[in-house]
Amino acid sequence: ASANSFLMDQIIRVTFDRVDGDLFPSVNPTAADRLSLIAVGGYGREEMAPFSDIDLCFLHPWKLTPRSEQVVEYLLYLLWDLGLTVGHAARSIDECIARAQKDVTICTSLLEARHICGDQPIFTQFMVRFRREVLTKGGDKFLAAKMSERTDRHTQMGKSRYVLEPNIKDGKGGLRDLHTLFWIAKYLYPVFQIDDLVSHGILKLDEKKLFEKSHKFLWTVRFHLHYLARRKEDRLTFDQQASVADLMQFGPRRNATGAERFMKYYYRVARNIGNLTRTFCSALEAEHKNTIRVT
Repeated sequence: ASANSFLMDQIIRVTFDRVDGDLFPSVNPTAADRLSLIAVGGYGREEMAPFSDIDLCFLHPWKLTPRSEQVVEYLLYLLWDLGLTVGHAARSIDECIARAQKDVTICTSLLEARHICGDQPIFTQFMVRFRREVLTKGGDKFLAAKMSERTDRHTQMGKSRYVLEPNIKDGKGGLRDLHTLFWIAKYLYPVFQIDDLVSHGILKLDEKKLFEKSHKFLWTVRFHLHYLARRKEDRLTFDQQASVADLMQFGPRRNATGAERFMKYYYRVARNIGNLTRTFCSALEAEHKNTIRVT
């Protein structure tokens, strides 16, 4: 996942330098022409499966200038011509802050913001304001919204962890549940990596290791699903279960096929993620005096 993100960073940097420096050069650039290209969402946290979307934000200081608009438009066309699926937005710092304060989805995406190229000071200025004006306020509201999203997602995907063809991203006990824990932690605490969950007393060391092990397993499964389907695919269908089991070296043993052994292990991981969620929410409940219902 991180290797794919690194490769994409290099492609975008080279493309941006070509567009910004060669195709639309500015002899006397103004302060308003400054442009910072940042990764957000899954790309921002450096997690990219083979056919994942690329989420970008073109950050500018004030109103987007005609030159910056040309750079953004031309860069996007080049990325689309490469066959990439790009989600994008061009916003000023003020717009990003205002939208993050009003929209939980945008706020969540910006929690993962990472500078790729362009003007670094603009990104630094944005992050300072984001932490001061967004992350220091409305923690209980954000927590409630993310837990509500989690409940709705589980309902849509089938409320059990033990569905026969689970969605490994959005299903109960899937990757999105781990992401939700980390988003909440990043909003409420100065958390930047998994180890920080231990230093803040949110998880114990063995729980942190279980978090990492579960995350690695699900990401490996997701990679195999994308490669087998040759497209974005997060549902572990009957057709794919045996193939993924073979790729992950789950061979037959005694009276169980490789696919059966693989799915048994998958359900164990999903159960472990549920246990981590309960532990995490218990810690939050003790500190924030909220009653958080976890199933």
